Amino acid sequence: MTIPSATRHLGEVRQFVAERAAAEGLEDEMVQELRMAVEEACANVIEHAYAGDASREIDVAVIADDERFTVRIRDEGEPFRPEAYDTPDVRELVRRRQSGGLGLHLMRRLMDRVEYRTRQGVNEVLLTKYRDGQPAG
Repeated sequence: MTIPSATRHLGEVRQFVAERAAAEGLEDEMVQELRMAVEEACANVIEHAYAGDASREIDVAVIADDERFTVRIRDEGEPFRPEAYDTPDVRELVRRRQSGGLGLHLMRRLMDRVEYRTRQGVNEVLLTKYRDGQPAG
């Protein structure tokens, strides 16, 4: 699915992912974790990659097989560099009542695997849940 880069469309993405995950037989807890992680990833694209430019688009696709369920999110905004990301001190953020700064941390906690890549001006985030909680092998 493709949505405009605006927060008012995040509900559509959550529903899209939840319906696909449920149809694939994922447990309710996994479905909820996927919904939260996908919302965070798309919100990060809106805020950081596109700097709030609602004229841009976000592409969201689901890739599922017997081993894993992956949500692929693509954008053409400013690339994210995960190597420059420091794990936040959650207690300090709460103490200062600071909002934001937990999106990537939350995605990594909710997902079994989070991957980022940029190719030819297209940023891609892959959020993966393994059906049995871990990769085969």
